[in-house]
Amino acid sequence: MSLPSRASYRDIPLYSPSKVKCGVDLSDNTNLFGMPPAAERILRETATAQVSRYPVGYAPDLKQAVARYTGVDASRVTTGCGSDDVIDSTLRAFLEPGDVIAFPDPTFVMMSYFAKVNGLRYAAVPLKADFDIDVDGLLATGAKLIYVCSPNNPTGTVASRAALERLMDAAPGIVLLDEAYAEFARESHLDLASRPNVLVTRTLSKAFGLAGLRVGYAVGNPTLIAEVEKARGPYKVTGLSERIAAAALSEDVPWMKARAEEALAIRARLVDELGKLGLKTLPSEANFVMVPLPGAPAVAERMRQRDVNVRAFQGLKGIGDALRIGCAPWNQIEAALGALRETLR
Repeated sequence: MSLPSRASYRDIPLYSPSKVKCGVDLSDNTNLFGMPPAAERILRETATAQVSRYPVGYAPDLKQAVARYTGVDASRVTTGCGSDDVIDSTLRAFLEPGDVIAFPDPTFVMMSYFAKVNGLRYAAVPLKADFDIDVDGLLATGAKLIYVCSPNNPTGTVASRAALERLMDAAPGIVLLDEAYAEFARESHLDLASRPNVLVTRTLSKAFGLAGLRVGYAVGNPTLIAEVEKARGPYKVTGLSERIAAAALSEDVPWMKARAEEALAIRARLVDELGKLGLKTLPSEANFVMVPLPGAPAVAERMRQRDVNVRAFQGLKGIGDALRIGCAPWNQIEAALGALRETLR
């Protein structure tokens, strides 16, 4: 018997980056310095009754916590199962199948996947030689939605303020600014969410160390937020995740900032050590570095054989093959450097 399926889905592979269990895993750019103290407390205090009941729809307590953290009204906030869920919901909210989205190349690999599963077409516009976004190229696509990640994953580079403002001034539709790594960057652009055509997404998976709980959010005009809420559905954040995330945003910002500063100090040491190996990294404002390296996938595989996992990319536009190495406590970085040295001999 032939089972029914969507013809447009037949050639879409599962998102499945190389993932081998290793003692040191620097492939996900998450906070490897532990969980926020408030998160530990909420886990200890959680009662059985809180787990067995549905959460309140649309996570109102989390919205209030995000609003206080970001300095906006709660009507300007939506949440989701990680910021990638908020991005996916945004595409469903504003675009019809066949519409075009545009994004820089390279950028967050899930964007092309989200486009395909939502029946959209996409235009990938190469970054400029200095790794800023190509505003004219993005606008020339005529896309109804333009996505920009800054600091950009996987490069760690940033879009300039001038370029972002020019893009938002001239965009024919929505600009979706992904600030998943904002807490590590020198400058945030969250204030741009006050514009009527801009949504800024963020996550608690990176600097806040809550990747396993899957909590993200967006800030934007209340009219845009209301449409994303329709596409989101009521129960995208679990009750436990909401309580922990709200507590972390309310109580653990100093803890988060200290961990972010530690990650950046380690990033500087890592860049220096890689330089001693003759490897030049891209300029990063995130909690990871990208290292152009011919044959990077094979290098990463040999590092995995030495119990270290880093993310490899092949043939990136304007970069070529490269490794992306996340920042972690220095003993883990030393293990990664040791594996890399052995691999490069």
